[in-house]
This record gives sequence, C-alpha cells and structure tokens, in this order.
Amino acid sequence: MEQKKEVVIIGAGLVGSLWAVYMSKAGYNVTIYERRPDIRKAEISAGKSINLALSVRGWTALDAVGVGDEIRKIGIPMYGRMMHDLQGNLSYQPYGKEGQAIYSISRGKTNAVMMDMAEKHGNATIHYNHDCKKVDLKAGIVTLTNTLTNEEVTVKADLVFGVDGAFSAVRYNSFQKVDRFNFSQNYIADGYREILLPANPDGSHKLDKNALHIWPRGRFMLMAMANEDGSFTCTLFMPHEGGENSFDKLTSREAVNNFFQTTFPDFYEMMPNIADAWEDHPLSNLAIIRCYPWTNGKVALMGDAAHATVPFYGQGMNAGFEDCTVMNRLMHKHNHDWDAIFAEYSTERKPDGDALQDLSVDNYYVMRDYVADPAFILRKKIEAKFSELHPDRWLPLYSQVTFSNIRYRDAYRQGNIQSEIMDEIMALPNIEEEWDSKIVMDILLEKSADFKF
Repeated sequence: MEQKKEVVIIGAGLVGSLWAVYMSKAGYNVTIYERRPDIRKAEISAGKSINLALSVRGWTALDAVGVGDEIRKIGIPMYGRMMHDLQGNLSYQPYGKEGQAIYSISRGKTNAVMMDMAEKHGNATIHYNHDCKKVDLKAGIVTLTNTLTNEEVTVKADLVFGVDGAFSAVRYNSFQKVDRFNFSQNYIADGYREILLPANPDGSHKLDKNALHIWPRGRFMLMAMANEDGSFTCTLFMPHEGGENSFDKLTSREAVNNFFQTTFPDFYEMMPNIADAWEDHPLSNLAIIRCYPWTNGKVALMGDAAHATVPFYGQGMNAGFEDCTVMNRLMHKHNHDWDAIFAEYSTERKPDGDALQDLSVDNYYVMRDYVADPAFILRKKIEAKFSELHPDRWLPLYSQVTFSNIRYRDAYRQGNIQSEIMDEIMALPNIEEEWDSKIVMDILLEKSADFKF
C-alpha cells in the first residue's frame, strides 16, 4: 500500500483492541476512541463483570496475530460442567473429548491485556473519555465529545469500525438513522446478578477450579467460574419478576438468606454472608440485538455492536473475535478493496450472528432445565460414545460450537438434524440398558450416512 490509510476504531473493548492489532499488522494507522476512562488505571476486581469463556474460535483469532499466549497466562481451563443438586450432590459432564477445555477469563483483566497489545503490538493510539456522537457514514467523519473537557472533536478516517458494544453509539447515532436499516432489541425475561465467592483463607479455591459449576433449578440457575486469585465469579440468572423465585422477591436480607439456604444450600454453607454481599453488584438485564446491514459507506459494525447475544453459550466474545478472523480473511481475499470486503462481510456473517443468538437462547434451557435430567445425561453419553467411534460422522452440537470453527449457521442446522435423530434413539425400547449396544450404534451409523465432519 502506498500511503498508510487512517483507521478509527470506536471502542477499546476486547474486540476493538484485537481488531486494532489486525489492522496495524496489515499496514494501517490505527486510532481508538473509548468512552470510558482507562480501566488499567483503576483497580480491576475479578468479580466486576461476568466472567468469559474463551474457546476455539477465540483462540484462532488471537493466535493468528500472535497474542494468544499472553491471554493463556491468565486463563483457567474448565474441562466440563459440575452440577450441584439440592442435596449438594455433584455430577460431572465433560465438555468434549479428553483434554478439551474452555477457559475462564476475567473480562476486566483480559481487556487490560488486550489494550496493552493494541498499543504495543498494534501501535494504536487510544484516546479515553471520548463519547461518539455521530459518524458520517459516507465520508468517514467521526464526531466525538471529550467528556473531561466537553470539547467537540472531529476526525476523518479512511475506514471506521464501530466496536462499541451492545448499546453501540455508532449504530444508534448513525446506522439507525439510515433508511432501510433493520434493527431489533429484545430483552429476555431474566436478569442476572453477580456474587463474588471469596477464596479460602489460604488463597485456595472453595470449589474445583477446572470446572464450570452450575446449580440448575428449573426456571433459574446459579453458575460459578474460577478466578486466578482463588475466588469465583458467580452469576445468578433468574426472572426479574413473577413466580415464586424471581429477583423482585429478594428485597430484604431475610429473603436473600432464606432463598440461598433453601435453594442452594451447599453454596450458602460456603458463603453464609451472602446477604451482606448481595448489593455489591447491580441487577443487570440481558438483551439480544439484531440488525442489518452491518456496513455502510466507510463504516462497519463488529462484535456486540452487530450481534449482541445472551451469555448462555459462552460465545459472545468468541463470536466477536471470529468477526476479526472473517474480516481479515476477506481483506486478503479482496486485496484491501473495502467496498468488496464490506459487502461480503455483511452478507456472510449475518446468518452466523443470527444462528448464535438462537443457539444461546436454546442453551439457556439446556443449562437451566435439562443438565440434571437423567434422560438428557443419557442422551449426551450416547452421542459421546458414537462420536468417539465415528468422529467423521458425528460431532455433538456443543463441540461444533465450542471446539471447532464450523460456521454457527451450519452448526445450528446440523444440530437440529442430530437432535431429531437423537429423539428417535431415545424413544427406542430399553434404551437405558441398550444405550451402548451395537444395535443402537448401527442405527446411528445408518442415520448419519450423509454426515461429514
């Protein structure tokens, strides 16, 4: 490229910081504008924000620009789910084959590392406390306000990337003002509240740190992911209101104590002061945001700004990182012709964003309602056994999403076909006794004849 082109990225979060590294390595001058102050200068508490699960798609994007090893230093592998029933009994379900894991990472800590990388590996300049007011999509002119001085700042760029989260200012102030831009925002009925389960006095973890812990209770659930300092970031997902168990019922210390004692007794034993910590983190909402097209003129939306989802597949960050993988591939395919890149990015990636949102909602029901169900556990055992015997014929849906780079759209479609087959298998007589018999495996072999992994 002749003269270096100017790129502006709105949002110094996880995806914006990673995309800065990609663009810099591709020969662009990168400037990032971030609404918040520099989080690296604040004390980052492990439990400030929902922990994230990094899996294959995320590692693929990080490793492609040589920054994965930095994140591996702060990730804790989780090899399966650990279920806690009402009596405190534990049951374990591995996520994939032996050695396959998703990684618990702190959002704050990871974001701080990613910002360092954007500056060091990406030679990016990050301006904090800058609120994006509007973007002229055709001209690539960005108008911001410095929130410390109230000064208006205008910058012109060859390319602008809106990577500023679910409630993106770029999308709201610019894309949503354009004719024929489709947009929907759907809050699910459930919210979440975080609880930080402290480490033992000697700094050790109170639970197995290499598992994702779930307390499934039908219409709601508690989950816990380990932090490096021995603590766990725990998240209670539950309806905002209505029904016997909902956040609007937990308005007093007595109600909180009673709820945890009766519903999560083993958790209450570990944290008898739960009522004191209840207000430490706000009650938050969960929304699915869909929009289209994701590009207009010189501007593209990436990450949550384009396809925010609910966290029940642990794929929000991974999908945002995969946006970087896709955009980078198209950049090389079209030799930096950004009209062609943006046109293909929008049409190629949108079906995957939609599929992930559907997958995420479906997996909430799985985690909340089914993981403790003996029939569901048997179903997973049959799938795992057949997949082990015929890995080219069958890959469980969870593995397609989490341990591969198969497109979300294709995984969702294939998962629905496999689910119908498993419904038939589960309806076979004496399946509890015959589940690993040659007869059952032969039926699966016949029904999966057209599958190829």
